[in-house]
Amino acid sequence: MSNGTNIDVAGAINTLTETFGKLFQMQVDVANNSLKALAEVAEPLGKTATDLVASFANVATQVLQNVSSAVAPKK
Repeated sequence: MSNGTNIDVAGAINTLTETFGKLFQMQVDVANNSLKALAEVAEPLGKTATDLVASFANVATQVLQNVSSAVAPKK
């Protein structure tokens, strides 16, 4: 005897599976977007750091040249 309620177990399981799949895909997408954003931020910072190191190297070279010129005997 049926009490008038039919429970579609297979449909409910299918819906839950789809929902969990979509949630998992959204988490993967968020992680990918976060990594892309981090890479986009890190790239200019890396270039800036490289430029800064090059500038320090140039300054150090100029300082050493000036010190060498000051210490060298004059002709």
